[in-house]
Amino acid sequence: MLRVRDSISRHSTVLDGVWNFKVDWDNNGLENNWAAAPLVDPITMPVPASYNDITVDTKIHDHVGYVFYERTAFAPLYGDDRLILHFGSVTHEGVVFVNGTEVARHTGGYLPFEADITDYVNPGEEFRLTVAVDNRLSWQTIPPGLVTKDDSGNDKQIYWHDFYNYAGIHRSVTLYTRPAVHVSDVTITTGIDGADGTVTYDVVAEGAASVKVRVLDASGQEVAAAEGAHGEVRVENADFWAPGHGAMYGLEITADGDVYVQPFGIRTVEVSKGQFLINGKPFYFRGYGRHEDNNTVGKGHSDALMIHDYEIMKWQGANSFRTSHYPYAEEEMDYADEQGFVVIDETPAVGINMGIGGGIAGAQGYTTFSPDTVNDATREVHAQVIRDLIARDKNHPSVVIWSIANEPESDTDASYDYFKPLAAVAREADPTRPISYTNVMMAPADKDKIAELFDVVMLNRYFGWYLDTGNLQDAEKHLREELDKWVKRLPDHPIIFTEYGPDTMEGNSDFFRRPWSEEFQIDNIGMFHRVFDDYANVVGEQMWNFADFQTTPGIMRVGGNKKGMFTRDRKPKPNAYVVRDRWLAMKEKLGF
Repeated sequence: MLRVRDSISRHSTVLDGVWNFKVDWDNNGLENNWAAAPLVDPITMPVPASYNDITVDTKIHDHVGYVFYERTAFAPLYGDDRLILHFGSVTHEGVVFVNGTEVARHTGGYLPFEADITDYVNPGEEFRLTVAVDNRLSWQTIPPGLVTKDDSGNDKQIYWHDFYNYAGIHRSVTLYTRPAVHVSDVTITTGIDGADGTVTYDVVAEGAASVKVRVLDASGQEVAAAEGAHGEVRVENADFWAPGHGAMYGLEITADGDVYVQPFGIRTVEVSKGQFLINGKPFYFRGYGRHEDNNTVGKGHSDALMIHDYEIMKWQGANSFRTSHYPYAEEEMDYADEQGFVVIDETPAVGINMGIGGGIAGAQGYTTFSPDTVNDATREVHAQVIRDLIARDKNHPSVVIWSIANEPESDTDASYDYFKPLAAVAREADPTRPISYTNVMMAPADKDKIAELFDVVMLNRYFGWYLDTGNLQDAEKHLREELDKWVKRLPDHPIIFTEYGPDTMEGNSDFFRRPWSEEFQIDNIGMFHRVFDDYANVVGEQMWNFADFQTTPGIMRVGGNKKGMFTRDRKPKPNAYVVRDRWLAMKEKLGF
């Protein structure tokens, strides 16, 4: 789905702000047609934001099921154009009404959807917009979950991913116009030929009598042009996109009366002989798994918080991150392009492993893959999520790997049967980028059954923390033993460590450098780095996590997950300075 962008033929109005809000305590608001009239006795709620932490009402924070959002807006005088309502994300299901009539229904909390509301409003008049938001998960959602009852008869949401199940309208809501005949999609792939860039484009504009394209440089000057919906152009003496160098172009598409400009960068990505190549040069990933998670707003997007995070990452010498464990806001992806950050783009397929729950190993009482749990219907949903993610982010030069799942069960025959067709879906949707998944520590090289389906080995490993707790001598021995097995099994696959590191309490200083202390984080992560430096196939280190984040409450979590390099409010832990020294030295040596 194309990002909302203004042009000479398209005009948008952002509907963010303070909306009316009401909890559907009995989950019967749809049945009782709450959208037919203005909400009765609503409170106020900001959009975008998670609703959970805005109030101090425990019942609202912990509600399982529907809540309703509402506001009014004016329909512009749009003439012969169409009027479109666009949602960046609604977690996890959104049902949208205009003046009481349902216009859209979408399941999947981290990807956009939209509705053509031209026939439901009158130009120049006010209309009422209502959105029912459901936070419930099931075996057939991505991520999966299960709603049960507690001993008091209240609904209880069970889920197996190790981050809080924030809900709400998390990204911007936009009202925009576009011509009836319009650009609906474009796919751009690029190559490098000496000093020149090659740009292959494929435009979808059904019904258009003519399609023309122009390539614009950063100053808006035309550097190439062509006619037709499909073709290739050459950009002479191109400014290539590269890590640390966010050189961007724009493909201006004119389809009859519609004009749409798609940003892109000229670069190549390749896996070869155990190396990860960007523009033909070996690249080493320095960075983190991250979360869209902040105090008060939860998973709500904020440009201010986003830019602050990037400034911290640049201060530390990072050059990459993974969108753990779901697609991030489109604003994040655009900014990564512009800032020259390298991104591993991940689907919301987290928690597909009944041997682990909330990040902690231990049987959850269910079989992962079965007709009654994660089944063929789940896989179809998963496949569509892969297609939708790639459709949204395929033109971002920052995206270099598609990660189709985080820590799934991968050591059983059932897991192979589940993931083989999904790997094929990803390759069909985008044959130009490597694909992978993050491998969980219960599926080492001698047990995992699916690694050959993918191009890059991505490992989440917690030696010295969950295994060999506090014993770094044994932890290093076992880490090296496992790495030796991966290199032997897949000698031509690059290896990226996508998670490692211990929980660390801010201010917990310890002469004895024991687990949970700030000193132990330095020692544990330092041990991993020492090992990485001895293996040529290790091409990246993305520790867990950029910052502390909220999780479901539990005896293993003190106010959330504390594995951050920074606290939840972005204060550096002592190890942040140690890693900064390492990464800045690597940046100086490698040039990026």
